Amino acid sequence: MKRLASFVMGQQPCDDSYTKMYEGAMFDAFSNETVYEAVYWYEEIGFRIERSKKNDPTCPTVTVIVPYEALNSALISEEVDILKRLKYYFLHMQPKDETYKSIYEGKMIAELFTQSGEPMEFLEEHAEAIYWENPGSIREGISYEYTQTNKLAKDCPTVKVRIPAEKLGDIPTPDHDERTVHHAFSAQTAAAADFCMRAFGRKLAELNAELYNRSRPDKENGAYYFPKPGGEVLVRNGAYFAMCTPKYYENGSGITVYIRDGDQEKFKPMLCLCLTLQVQLPQKKHDKAMRMLCRDLPRAVEEFIRDFDREGFCDAVALANTQMAIRAALRESPFCAFIADGAILPRDSQSGGAMQNAIPFRAPEGSRITIAGVTGMGIRRGVTVITGGGYSGKSTVLDAIACGVYNHVRGDGRELCITDDTAVSIMAEDGRCVKNLNISPFIKWLPMGEPSDFSTVHASGSTSQAANIMEAVDSGAKLLLIDEDRSATNFMIRDRLMKALIQREPITPFTDRVRELAARDVSTILVIGGSGEYLAAADAVYLMDAYEMIDVTEEARDLSQEYGIVHEQPESADWTANRLILKEHFSSYPQNSGSERMEVSEMGYLIIGEEMIDLRGLQQLMTDGQRQAVGFLLRYLMIREKEEVFSLSERLEKLMLQLEKEGLDAIYSSYFTSCGRFFDLPRMQDIIAVVYRMRQLTYRR
Repeated sequence: MKRLASFVMGQQPCDDSYTKMYEGAMFDAFSNETVYEAVYWYEEIGFRIERSKKNDPTCPTVTVIVPYEALNSALISEEVDILKRLKYYFLHMQPKDETYKSIYEGKMIAELFTQSGEPMEFLEEHAEAIYWENPGSIREGISYEYTQTNKLAKDCPTVKVRIPAEKLGDIPTPDHDERTVHHAFSAQTAAAADFCMRAFGRKLAELNAELYNRSRPDKENGAYYFPKPGGEVLVRNGAYFAMCTPKYYENGSGITVYIRDGDQEKFKPMLCLCLTLQVQLPQKKHDKAMRMLCRDLPRAVEEFIRDFDREGFCDAVALANTQMAIRAALRESPFCAFIADGAILPRDSQSGGAMQNAIPFRAPEGSRITIAGVTGMGIRRGVTVITGGGYSGKSTVLDAIACGVYNHVRGDGRELCITDDTAVSIMAEDGRCVKNLNISPFIKWLPMGEPSDFSTVHASGSTSQAANIMEAVDSGAKLLLIDEDRSATNFMIRDRLMKALIQREPITPFTDRVRELAARDVSTILVIGGSGEYLAAADAVYLMDAYEMIDVTEEARDLSQEYGIVHEQPESADWTANRLILKEHFSSYPQNSGSERMEVSEMGYLIIGEEMIDLRGLQQLMTDGQRQAVGFLLRYLMIREKEEVFSLSERLEKLMLQLEKEGLDAIYSSYFTSCGRFFDLPRMQDIIAVVYRMRQLTYRR
């Protein structure tokens, strides 16, 4: 309404006639004449201004002109009966009620009808905390299920939004089986759900921006909580596809619903996108809470559907298919890792994403391969050494390889860095607990104790690194990733001079065993900058120089011969762990307590039962959601284990199959009030590594 503003702002301070405003003069460029029209427009809505009285120009009459089409669309958008039954509970809630009991119960007065329409009976106790969108709207068929997150979070419900996949348009949807609730943890399914989660998260961020007031906490403002993923594409309970039962009743007045006899059999499960979030409801503000749940959240869902980027979705699925093809090809090839040309490996310290203006990766000559249509560097199985001066980028490459056990989103820079998904990062962990483990391949004798059945509550750098390797091999790892900066020096190397000087050395250095592991189909990629001992043992040696990788294998071999570096390999070792877990101390209950205990601290510890497990050395547990999931996974195993002695890997394999069918929420319990609600699926190798760090656990060999 710039024209009206110019008239009002341009009149003299003592002028109360508002003559120009009532005249509405304007120049018509088409007729080249001045016309007079005192109607002023704001987009499609007009405001006609006229004198109310001839002698009183200071009190105009304003007529608002709203086109019928705009009024009609506004009425449709407002949808007075959005989530009618949920709104009913809010309107009938006591002003001081902060339990939201009626919402969680979802009681309905259900009337059962025959197929011919004759009433049969009332089902007074029928209850369902699932609320449906109304027929005839863009959101028809979408449901919202409300559950209490835990007993201390009555005002912060968990909301599961189920959107029929067909509403997202003509998109490739995951293969599904009506006999199962959940779907396979395939890369394609995970990528599809991940894309949807990121898009929906942006809509919730807009809602949170409207609610945010930095001078007040979320409990007063209200807030929507949803996972905030990094570059990894993981199986999550925040977003997934599942078979869901559609609405089987019709809404009546109030909380009355009508169910036709036999209708439930007619409605077959349909494929839905399921989004899980938490909503912090504002204290003592039921009207605002009702708007958040009954208006703002449904509108965000509507905008998510309306603005859904189908092209971007298809691209995410296509990228996942390429990543799957590369992984499948790696399993059948002589390569254990792949880095595509053009990948951006360095990370931005603030965002964690690709560093701006970083040098793109380029495969060294002689190591360039094309796999699944993508060209890049193939790292062969066996022993690979990456060396170079300080700050040359060698550790950055190893970190990218370690992250390659997971797929990444487009634009992360590492989306085509693919690694054998059993790979484990190995480091020294001074002070970790080790129980009944065979570390004899690396420790020949101990002053007190037997290396083939080693136990300590405070391992040294060398014994902890030996334990980490033995446990990784036992968990099925086919690739070890080792950086000398994170390793125990006396475990990694011992040159000829030191061997000659020290006659009674109990440690067999890793350099002596690395070829033996390769013969057992366990490859190793090492970052080495301070010792040439591994050059003679390596199948390939790469030099990093200013983030450029150069193949120097032949030069390294020549230097090894020139300086007389010869790889020595001792007698073959016993690599078996032979450990079964005793149920006695595998429990989420502290000793002499009738209540379970579990918490994942921000400092990197999992507290469960009597245990406080240090997770900081497990670099491939990358997200808070994975750490939360590990806690609930272990607790689930603990309360269901009946055997006195059992194999951890066998139990985990069965549980993973169960989660594949039922979803990650199958392990959740609302009992633990300080634990997070959002889970990311961890790998079996990482779950096993967590268990092996338990200090109270006992084993049988």
